[in-house]
Amino acid sequence: MEIKKIKIACFGEVLWDIFPGGQRRAGGAPFNVAYHLFKMGVEVNMISSVGQDALAEELLHKIKNWNISTEGIQVDPLHPTSTVIASLDENNDANYEIVENVAWDFIKVRPEDQQMLSSADALVFGSLVTRNEKSRNTLFELMEASAYNVFDINLRPPHYDVNVIKDLLHKTQLAKFNKAELRMMLDFLGKSYSTESDAVQYLQDTFDLREIIISKGSKGALYANGTDFYLCPAIAIEVKDTVGSGDSFLAGFLSKRFVKGASAQQIMQQAVSLGAFITAREGACPEYTLEDFLMFRDSHDTKNYSATAL
Repeated sequence: MEIKKIKIACFGEVLWDIFPGGQRRAGGAPFNVAYHLFKMGVEVNMISSVGQDALAEELLHKIKNWNISTEGIQVDPLHPTSTVIASLDENNDANYEIVENVAWDFIKVRPEDQQMLSSADALVFGSLVTRNEKSRNTLFELMEASAYNVFDINLRPPHYDVNVIKDLLHKTQLAKFNKAELRMMLDFLGKSYSTESDAVQYLQDTFDLREIIISKGSKGALYANGTDFYLCPAIAIEVKDTVGSGDSFLAGFLSKRFVKGASAQQIMQQAVSLGAFITAREGACPEYTLEDFLMFRDSHDTKNYSATAL
């Protein structure tokens, strides 16, 4: 019997992260998710836009060399390819200066993308792409074509609007927050924080949101599916940098979420393992094979790292 291949679309920014010394790396949170999904064997469609410039040619060439489809990446003759000035602090955590009015701020609705989404397992997006009305409206139209919307909150001040965040959450099936974003969301809603589980249940009730992930770095992650809560501890590794760690975590989760018969424990094990695997490497999209990852995952596949129901 042929096993159906998982098919996921990622919408939003594709760009060059420019690091101290001028080194450029392909990035953008939704693209990072797409990259790791592809590495996990998922059929990926990246919906974005680049300029009609040398940076776009170099970026598209790099993506094609990774064998990732560029069919969903539009070329905008009026706006430049996106660049982000990235820096690392003393803890190797990344900070970003995000240039505005770039190509992915102006992604258009295309019938072929809507058609593709009608047969996709999920649409993944973040909040940054909603900073411009054009791409924001496109996202809301694409969400209507998708049966399963995945919102990686990824708040980047000042590039978000609280009311837009709320509207997106009402149309979302799975939302991912980090610990800080969870508290920020409660503040937006005028809700005081008491416990993590209480906060998650409040968001589920407020937005009719069944599935929520809370990523907690070295403290692991929480997955809520309805009234079932699962906690998975982090894998102890030596941190190289945290660029794209949350994106790889989400890709690991989704690469297992749509596998028939996969348990919550297996899904979270995959998520935490891929997040740790990438955090122990340099950059958001390092070169690796599926076999490299599976060797890492299976070497840490003990009961100490399995998700447990709360």
